[in-house]
Amino acid sequence: MSSLSRELVFLILQFLDEEKFKETVHKLEQESGFYFNMKYFEDEVHNGNWDEVEKYLSGFTKVDDNRYSMKIFFEIRKQKYLEALDKHDRSKAVDILVKDLKVFATFNEELFKEITQLLTLENFRENEQLSKYGDTKSARAIMLVELKKLIEANPLFRDKLQFPNLKNSRLRTLINQSLNWQHQLCKNPRPNPDIKTLFVDHSCGQPNGARAPSPANNPLLGALPKAGGFPPLGAHGPFQPTPAAVPAPLAGWMSNASTVTHPAVSGGPGIGLGASSIPAALKHPRTPPSNPSVDYPSGDSDHVAKRTRPMGLSDEVNLPVNVMPVSFPGHGHGPAFNALDDLPKTVARSLNQGSSPMSMDFHPAQQTLLLASDFMLYSGGIVGTNVGDIGLWEVGSRERLVLRNFKVWDLSACSMPLQAALVKDPAVSVNRVIWSPDGNLFGVAYSRHIVQIYSYHGGEDVRQHLEIDAHVGGVNDLAFSTPNKQLCVITCGDDKTIKVWDAGTGAKQYTFEGHEAPVYSVCPHYKENIQFIFSTALDGKIKAWLYDNLGSRVDYEAPGRWCTTMAYSADGTRLFSCGTSKNGESHIVEWNESEGAVKKQYLGFRKPSLGVVQFDTMKNRYLAAGDEFVIKFWDMDNVKLLTTVEADGGLPASPRIRFNKDGTLLAVSANDNVIKVLANTDGTRLLRTFENLSYDTSRTSEVNKPAINPISAAAAAAATSSTAGLTDRGGASVVSISGMNGDARSLGDVKPRITEESNDESKIWKLTEINEPAQCRSLRLPENLRATKISRLIYTNSGSAILALASNAIHLLWKWQRSDRNSTGKATAGVSPHLWQPSSGILMTNDVTDTNPEESVSCFALSKNDSYVMSASGGKISLFNMMTFKTMTTFMPPPPAATFLAFHPQDNNIIAIGMDDSTIQIYNVRVDEVKSKLKGHSKRITGLAFSHVLNVLVSSGADAQICVWSSDGWEKQKTRLLQVPAGRPATAQSDTRVQFHQDQIHFLVVHETQLAIYEATKLESLKQWLPREPSAPISHATFSCDSQLVYASFLDATVCVFTAANLRLRCRINPSAYLPSNVSVPNVHPLVIAAHPQEANQFAIGLSDGGVHVFEPVESEGKWGVPPPAENGSASSVPANTPSVGVASGSEQAQQR
Repeated sequence: MSSLSRELVFLILQFLDEEKFKETVHKLEQESGFYFNMKYFEDEVHNGNWDEVEKYLSGFTKVDDNRYSMKIFFEIRKQKYLEALDKHDRSKAVDILVKDLKVFATFNEELFKEITQLLTLENFRENEQLSKYGDTKSARAIMLVELKKLIEANPLFRDKLQFPNLKNSRLRTLINQSLNWQHQLCKNPRPNPDIKTLFVDHSCGQPNGARAPSPANNPLLGALPKAGGFPPLGAHGPFQPTPAAVPAPLAGWMSNASTVTHPAVSGGPGIGLGASSIPAALKHPRTPPSNPSVDYPSGDSDHVAKRTRPMGLSDEVNLPVNVMPVSFPGHGHGPAFNALDDLPKTVARSLNQGSSPMSMDFHPAQQTLLLASDFMLYSGGIVGTNVGDIGLWEVGSRERLVLRNFKVWDLSACSMPLQAALVKDPAVSVNRVIWSPDGNLFGVAYSRHIVQIYSYHGGEDVRQHLEIDAHVGGVNDLAFSTPNKQLCVITCGDDKTIKVWDAGTGAKQYTFEGHEAPVYSVCPHYKENIQFIFSTALDGKIKAWLYDNLGSRVDYEAPGRWCTTMAYSADGTRLFSCGTSKNGESHIVEWNESEGAVKKQYLGFRKPSLGVVQFDTMKNRYLAAGDEFVIKFWDMDNVKLLTTVEADGGLPASPRIRFNKDGTLLAVSANDNVIKVLANTDGTRLLRTFENLSYDTSRTSEVNKPAINPISAAAAAAATSSTAGLTDRGGASVVSISGMNGDARSLGDVKPRITEESNDESKIWKLTEINEPAQCRSLRLPENLRATKISRLIYTNSGSAILALASNAIHLLWKWQRSDRNSTGKATAGVSPHLWQPSSGILMTNDVTDTNPEESVSCFALSKNDSYVMSASGGKISLFNMMTFKTMTTFMPPPPAATFLAFHPQDNNIIAIGMDDSTIQIYNVRVDEVKSKLKGHSKRITGLAFSHVLNVLVSSGADAQICVWSSDGWEKQKTRLLQVPAGRPATAQSDTRVQFHQDQIHFLVVHETQLAIYEATKLESLKQWLPREPSAPISHATFSCDSQLVYASFLDATVCVFTAANLRLRCRINPSAYLPSNVSVPNVHPLVIAAHPQEANQFAIGLSDGGVHVFEPVESEGKWGVPPPAENGSASSVPANTPSVGVASGSEQAQQR
């Protein structure tokens, strides 16, 4: 907005105030964001009109704009929360906590925990920091003093707190001057003109002429000044006319029919959505002017005057006595944070692709698996052939697993135009390669008509899946999407169309027509379960489509108006585009979806680009682009260039780039047909892990090629790279593991294990047997409570405590403290913990029925922040506060009784509850409502595990059946009966437990007769281990935190450690190593086992006598035994198309217990 237009807003504000249009004045203040009326703000705060307070603030700042804004919103919402508590309105307080305050948990989880604890107090003034809280009136006054300091210090409010010094009725004066000037221009000016309208220019009519119509009886203006010598104005006044609106306005485009004249042509059975309702997106687009130094105004309050806080500005604020101090990481004093350390800048690998890389994509789960395409030139005589190849690289081992040359799979099925084109000019290159969301498929878009879809089955196993003659001319882009939960392939091409294909059958679902130039890129996305597609064309037009036949919903122009690509941040909340014009001007911008306007334009493109600039987003924090022979990085929240990386030189003018999912690795195309892989600290550690894994495998056989085990690979990938995600506010890709005890824990702090074990077959391998206490470190935790057998056991997510549930319905909590012997305060076998109880002395005891609680099935699940535990022992389900041990609530009285609990990985308010009547109830804690009831088992539920990668819930029951359910609509996808070995019938109450591997694709199945690894999408057993008869049954088992080991306990008190990749036994801990000699083994044995959430070699067991033991290997060893060698010539029990269980042994029985 120009400065004159801005001044006009102030004039209108003055006029409205003079005319007493009070509500309209404040509405315009908020919507324009030009003037913050502190007096009005103070009045609304004093009156407690919190909704209006936040609404007014929203015109000037948002919660996450900067530290000051965060504190402003926090103080307001906390005051609203405390007032609800003071009125004993618990339901309102909970609603404020969930809807308003939970957003701050991302920045300061401990503070959010403390605020949550206030719900448990009869009077929140019992909290030491709130002990001086007075009444509501005084508290608001104290808070207001603090808010004024924060607002005045906030750079976003700079120059907005003072209203311009204007003479009274300035707008009236200007209008009178204008009318005076118009009157001077009259051909026949009257001495005393009677002006009654402003709707048309003034003109004195002929003596007998009619006057202009009057819109009102009372004139707006005061007495007209005497005609004076105002200079005439030119044809162009100070306020330029507003540009015409775009023909297809973007407001509400997702719910309104299209006004575009080109209809979409359906090419097959409809898969489109029904009536849609989604927040308005992209309204009234505005292409930014050529000056890139301005943050453009937008509808969500990012106004011209907004700037990020100068890095050196102090943010110290003295907090009043009734305010909990709040600290948000990443907003410290000055530029002290380690933002640059998060960026992958170090060249860790150089891969010789053989020809110039055109497109690259990392596997979504196995994050060192890189798919790359070539543009290859072979010369023979006078004939040159351009052939597009694809290669699949395991970056960790530097091995190219797969190389595929282009060929048409079935020429007879191709269209005649394609056949003719190939005969005329056989030159073909790859425009795009991309993985499907689950990593089971990848697509290749070629420069001639064709799209080829491959299926990936692990290792080197790549198979032809679909070949689609998609477009006339080149296929310029390719993407996967899941409208109506059906995987589809989206393509665009030179024929100006976008097409949607069934990824399973290749059937065409939709053809979208409306572009007037070749379509350059597609970007599918969804919001509030509404699926849509953005597309860009070579004329710079951007359009958006729903999966229906109503045509394009938007039509606007991208900066540069040529080659543009679009991408969302990892959490799907921010939309960016990168484009290059025909004369080399490049732009990276962020869009305001609610306005369809450019919100930010990032600086740093100083010279015309020598090629089309490619870009990518890193999680929710960074942008990167290849330009000027370097890689340029931006912080998403700052338009200024953050840094550049040369990658040791040798980059082309516009290198192609691609991040892996966690942002720890960055693939960059380089000169001389090389792909350089850059890494940050976590990425380097990840690659070293793979390097050692590859080295170990290669030593197994000097003849065979080293084979990287994808399950182990994905486990190491997740373990070593997820720490990077913890520094990101979005954190969407932090890997979590669904535990046997119903916990869904974040694995951000898992320490990577760099294996240095030798599998040299020249040495005789021997199973590591631990028979003496000195051969391992074990600790029996102290007991001073009456506890019977331990039914459930889990480490807290912080790794500093162990929680047990005994069969008598009592919970036991052991906490480790920081000390000279334990500097980390984490659980360890070297220091005894404290059996913790609150000062009140109460116990966390579950509700029980009249029946003997010893006979009931116990279950519990721990919240991600360790604040709450949900638990049941045959009676009602109880929700306990872990800090105070108080029972927050109870619900769901039996029958049926709960037998297993699991929190939804993305929403702690959703919990899956397995019941003893064989059903699974999906329960929303917040609204106290069962959302779905799943039926598929015939006996009680014994295990539940979520996968946030596949969006599925896996269940197991006492019926030895495994079911897979969609966590989107809760439909049953697959079911399979566990194969119980002949001659070893399971007992009537035999449990089957399930736990997801760290890759979230494979899962462990535990039954008293076996251990097995399953693949979730196909529900196939990949590996199985059977105890040798007459061995004792398995009582429990779990993955280690990095999913590289499996710990299993047996009813004969033995504990075994397996290599997870192939379920081969590597270490056995016999009862004599941890049980006193006077203890009878048949009577005392482990019932449950739990793995430390960060230390891969630590685990704990719960015994039938109520004891809990923690185990670690001796420090000199540092690990549990050595894995046995793979046996040459062995018959693998793994199907050839399975991806991930490593080398299987054919003589399993010889290796069994």
